[in-house]
Amino acid sequence: MPLCSFYASTSLPVAKPHSLPSSKAPSVATPTTPTSAAAAAALSLNLPELPSRVKDKILSLELMGVDYGRALALNPALRDAAPESIHAVVTFLQSLGLHFKDLGRVFGMCPSLLTASVRADLRPIFAFLTDDLGVPDTAYRRVIVKCPRVLACSVRDQLRPALLYLRRLGFRDARALAFQDPILLVSSVERTMIPKLEFLAGLGMSRDDAVAMVLRCPALFTFSIERNYKPKFEYLVSEMGGGVEDIKAFPQYFTFSLDKRIAPRHRAAADAGVSLPLPDMLKATDDEFRELLDRSRQLNQSC
Repeated sequence: MPLCSFYASTSLPVAKPHSLPSSKAPSVATPTTPTSAAAAAALSLNLPELPSRVKDKILSLELMGVDYGRALALNPALRDAAPESIHAVVTFLQSLGLHFKDLGRVFGMCPSLLTASVRADLRPIFAFLTDDLGVPDTAYRRVIVKCPRVLACSVRDQLRPALLYLRRLGFRDARALAFQDPILLVSSVERTMIPKLEFLAGLGMSRDDAVAMVLRCPALFTFSIERNYKPKFEYLVSEMGGGVEDIKAFPQYFTFSLDKRIAPRHRAAADAGVSLPLPDMLKATDDEFRELLDRSRQLNQSC
């Protein structure tokens, strides 16, 4: 069976495109969901000038919600990939718990997976999830949906070195790392994690203090030095009168937007003549923050 026919017949409520006449596209069932609408649009493509195997490949990807043109630009090997090889990858991923609705996002983020080898590329990753991280096979989807890039990384060159480095830093719960922060496993030790630790330590704290911050707030490894750390720390020092001790005590400061949360709330507190600890000022909801300002103003007036 052609690959696109397989998808149409097993996963989506659309007519099966067993053949594509050169003059017109096949009729499709009335779409009732966004997914089926995308499938219907894909099946209405008029591709008379392409060989049937190429048409089958393009339509199968469109049925999954994958932009063939973008995928081809990012993975030129897709041009010569046989539909059967793509089918093998899809079948393998679905056999390990991924849903059909996940595939568009997974392949859209990582088009290289469309030409991956199940045996050489994908099986070692799932073995790593089980053997190194303790992820049960029933929870593979949870990790992959959170961070599809895990599937596009080499176990030897990326995933295991990152895990070993994180363990040396003090990340002891590998399963929690897989479920909560799998993006750290696809981050470069040399180009991403080490430079960020060095920058934090360079602000005036010890390396141990910088490590403690990252252990408390692993998201720190995902932020840009130039776009996040520098402007937020400069604002903390120059506008708020804070310093290193503040971020050591509350590393989550870097997780909040400077323009949408930090600066507006600092100005509001300053205008009200109120001084608030960083956690109280930033973690509160908008309503809680207004109530906090009101209470603080009343206390100041009564003193």
